[in-house]
Amino acid sequence: MARRLVFVCMLMMALGSSFPMGEAKDLLPAEPDVSTRLDELYDHEARLFITLYSLAGNGQVDYVTGRLVREHARSAYGNPVYQTEAQPLFYWWNHTMWNDPEQDGVNGNERVYLEHTDFDISRYKPCLFNGQSC
Repeated sequence: MARRLVFVCMLMMALGSSFPMGEAKDLLPAEPDVSTRLDELYDHEARLFITLYSLAGNGQVDYVTGRLVREHARSAYGNPVYQTEAQPLFYWWNHTMWNDPEQDGVNGNERVYLEHTDFDISRYKPCLFNGQSC
């Protein structure tokens, strides 16, 4: 667990030195209600459990959270089960990536990590899967 946290922190510092931290114009809204959730993804490389939301309710992803995964296993039925941190480490909203190193939820102490960026879902869901559109 500690090794993963050190890796993620080192990755954040490395990327942070490449991209200047800016000040976003808008304040990050609180994590949306589960009723606006569109999908969930697991990033094996970063060990992040990613939740995609549509605040506008139009089926388009416009808010994303990323929680660190402590452990993952398979249920008796073969489904993945993830034990995650209670609060997200990363948020993507309004073309801005936010970081919350304290992982204490949206309360105003989040930092702008990268502006003018969108969440790239194609990394997890390519436009074609088994010859069918996603």
